Amino acid sequence: SVDLVFTLRESLKPQKNYVFYCQSCGDIIVKDRKFLRVLPLPSENWNALVEEWCCHPNPFARSTLHPKHDDCFLGDTFFLLNSGNESHKSKENTRVICKRCKTMLGETVSSDTIKYYVTEVIIRPSEGSFSPTPRPQFVQSMVAQCLVELSSAKSTFRFTVKGDNGKTYILIWLLNSDTLLVESLGSSSSHSVFTLFGDIFMPSSGPVRTWNAVKVLYQPCIKSRNKDLADAWENDMGVHPLKFPSETCLELLLILGLSTTSLPPSLRCMNSFQV
Repeated sequence: SVDLVFTLRESLKPQKNYVFYCQSCGDIIVKDRKFLRVLPLPSENWNALVEEWCCHPNPFARSTLHPKHDDCFLGDTFFLLNSGNESHKSKENTRVICKRCKTMLGETVSSDTIKYYVTEVIIRPSEGSFSPTPRPQFVQSMVAQCLVELSSAKSTFRFTVKGDNGKTYILIWLLNSDTLLVESLGSSSSHSVFTLFGDIFMPSSGPVRTWNAVKVLYQPCIKSRNKDLADAWENDMGVHPLKFPSETCLELLLILGLSTTSLPPSLRCMNSFQV
């Protein structure tokens, strides 16, 4: 089977060489980069919490976390690299664009720091090879990974999916992260089923195949849909924001919609949310 999800926190190790590829077209973005440090970033509101711990003025008030050339900092949906000699910045704005396919890969954070989104870049060891992965399967797997990791680390189960333009596209409520989907290979519709956040199937004995999946409820928020609920979630401390490129948010919404239509009509809704 193919390993769709490259878990950064587990697989990106110091003292090893890596190549960064554009997930959409396979173009090399960063070649043979070795890191001395691979460090997780604190939560986005870490600076605001410092005042609760310090009895004197915040010593980090003017500090920002910028990686050096040999650093890789890991966030919830992105990682930060020192830009070095790589330059993919668009002339119009701070978006980082793939030179070949023009896909948005990330954003420039400062003059020497680039933020790459985990849904746009594939990282492989230098001695390995790049094999293309279907875009919908990759997006599903990476978003599912983010949901599972955050729910485990922070006991957070509600998420807003936001674009790089600041707009909210989807509200997601995680129900189960250990769902196993089973499909009969003899089904006439087996080739058209689009499973919800399904990982690539793992060959198993007998006339069935299985997927590991997460089960979620969701609400679209495009064109001002569900605005009142989105506003309520925006002000709820129990809701965690996930930021991706706006184009990827629309892709994810389409994937969710296709997944919902693959379910029997009686199972497509729960408490006004789509399944």
